Amino acid sequence: MARRYYRKLAVLAKLEATSGTPVVPSAAADAMLMTEVTVTPLEGERVSRDLLLPYFGDQGFVLAGTYARIEGSVEIQGTGTKGTVPGYGPLLRACGLAELVTAGTSVAYKPVSANQESLTLYANLDGVNHALVGARGTVSLSLTPKQIPRFRFTLSGMLGPIEDAPLPAAVFTKFKKPLVVSKANTAFSIFGLAAVMESFNLDLGNQVEPRMLVNAESIEITDRKVSGTTVIEAVPLTTRNWYAAAQSSEVGALLATHGTVDGNIVEVEAAAVQIGQPTYGNSQGVLNTSLPLTFCPIAGDDEITIRVR
Repeated sequence: MARRYYRKLAVLAKLEATSGTPVVPSAAADAMLMTEVTVTPLEGERVSRDLLLPYFGDQGFVLAGTYARIEGSVEIQGTGTKGTVPGYGPLLRACGLAELVTAGTSVAYKPVSANQESLTLYANLDGVNHALVGARGTVSLSLTPKQIPRFRFTLSGMLGPIEDAPLPAAVFTKFKKPLVVSKANTAFSIFGLAAVMESFNLDLGNQVEPRMLVNAESIEITDRKVSGTTVIEAVPLTTRNWYAAAQSSEVGALLATHGTVDGNIVEVEAAAVQIGQPTYGNSQGVLNTSLPLTFCPIAGDDEITIRVR
């Protein structure tokens, strides 16, 4: 019996022309370079038979509404060329973000509230391939000094075939070597303050619902609440009064930029961020402030922009 190994994994993802209609991703064009991957082959509900019999005992159950899920992280990096779609672009699009390409300049991802795209995903775990169809999900990101910045995807899809298949010869040329988060590589401002940032986390907050009904099965994104947290060095009130901002429900801009060279810059921009209740902490004996963040739309579907340029 052949032994299978955890670290031998290939994930392929291809956008579907019609949501829920499977397509075949290729190892050459659709491979995803991921880490910290977890595949849940069968999700769903256990429906108990609950029979009444002349004796005690569990009569078993029936699985209902089954689907699959994959979670994994992708390094945040540019493409090397301005206006080129990044390798992880299809994953962002399956999280309810529209892709806007400006040739020779940038590729931007902005939220949409209707007609979200979907993927066919293959997750091959050393010779056993799990197919997810009509996959949609949500994404978070983190920027922490001395760490590689990453997107964290959680994607659910209807069950496709689960079958023995050779590991594909995945090609990862669309993915470039990342930069660590640092003073040299990263800039951060909130409410116009170039804050000394210890961490920044953002969660797109999609509500993802598997709808398994008669004559229709799909994975739907039914709501979105973008939130986050940043930890910054504490400053005097004369520099920035975060408590007054929280009490008055003030909103302000946020910009996180990672990378300094054209073609390898990724930024997160938001125009209307509201501050929650600030709290104190410390890092290496230095006082800091933790700010909960709520990202608000202005005209609709404009809470955030993720831009690769």
